[in-house]
Amino acid sequence: MKSFLKNLGPGILVSAAFIGPGTVTVCSLAGVNFGYSLLWALFISVLACVVLQEMSARLGLIYGKGLSHCIREELKNPVIRLFILFLIFTSIVIGNAAYEAGNITGAVLGVEAVFPSLSYNIGSFRLNFWSLIIGATAFILLFLGSYKKLEKVFIALVFLMSLAFIITAILTKPDISAVLKGFVPGSLDEGLLTVIALVGTTVVPYNLFLHASIVSEKWRGEKYLGVVRKELVFSIFLGGLVSMAIVVAAAASNIEEIESAKDLAAGLEPLFGSSASIFLGIGLMAAGITSSITAPLAAAFVVQGCLGWKSGMQAGKFKMVWMLIIALGVIFSSLGIKPVEIIKFAQITNGLVLPVIAIFLFWIVNKKEVLGKYRNNLIQNILGVIIIALSIFLGAKSVLSVIQNF
Repeated sequence: MKSFLKNLGPGILVSAAFIGPGTVTVCSLAGVNFGYSLLWALFISVLACVVLQEMSARLGLIYGKGLSHCIREELKNPVIRLFILFLIFTSIVIGNAAYEAGNITGAVLGVEAVFPSLSYNIGSFRLNFWSLIIGATAFILLFLGSYKKLEKVFIALVFLMSLAFIITAILTKPDISAVLKGFVPGSLDEGLLTVIALVGTTVVPYNLFLHASIVSEKWRGEKYLGVVRKELVFSIFLGGLVSMAIVVAAAASNIEEIESAKDLAAGLEPLFGSSASIFLGIGLMAAGITSSITAPLAAAFVVQGCLGWKSGMQAGKFKMVWMLIIALGVIFSSLGIKPVEIIKFAQITNGLVLPVIAIFLFWIVNKKEVLGKYRNNLIQNILGVIIIALSIFLGAKSVLSVIQNF
């Protein structure tokens, strides 16, 4: 057990990234609007996450470089390479700036569920001081912390929010038979955008870049492949359990509409008193802080690989990227837009971008020149094709649904 805990790290960072405010919000919306009926979609998302993140981790371990760096080297045609890297650069960096706003906003919601609001109006602009404090916390942890120090912070925060959300779900005393029925797949027509959001909040496109890079920072060489896989499976399934706990708690809340963590806490108060606000607040705050660190970190790794910069988390250019993402996140989170809308939009966008990133990862991990004997086997390819086909299908259905609503 001591040896296993010592090897926790990259997988925990991935869990920390996808158990963010987006997960809390989307899973809460799924529970409030559809009860336990979408648990099957969440479970499939967790399985898909394990498959894709294993490919990413294997790439980082054997090849020793991040996904964007690898794509840059393997795309030989300069025009195609420039176009693809520009597409990845813009989708991840711009997307992560918006995602960071949701992370910081989510952390603020958690804080405000326990502490009073701290905001100041300047004309039509509303400045939330909690946003500044959360952003500053992310900045300090990234600026001062080495990778090993960050690992310890993430492990502590992930276990803290895991306990908070799982205890919350247990205290709601859900109907176990109803929960189990939720794992039986139902119609996609009902709650399609919520299903896509659940996929987008679990299989996060930027995590595919982040995982390869941080595995290459921690380990190097095929002898660690077994350790990488065990750590990954444990971390992702822990994250999935937390997501399901949030759905269960929200389904038992008996509230009709949710705008913030306060709404969910209010719905749970009749079940176990005012401690609802504390449990949910702590969990959401921890989720927001962890994700507000991983989103800028992932963006920096993507830019580093796309532009061919010298690797290393201490490089000046690397730091400049994550500083910019945090700054944009703080600004966007202070604009007064409804936080639930920001977060849900980010998750749906993730679900639509996922097929593109997954296809490039699938292509890379099948190249003999890159991974040699560790390239995908038949079973991994079958699972990869199924996941990519499913993500394309969901993305296409969501686009058609939006067009039909106009």
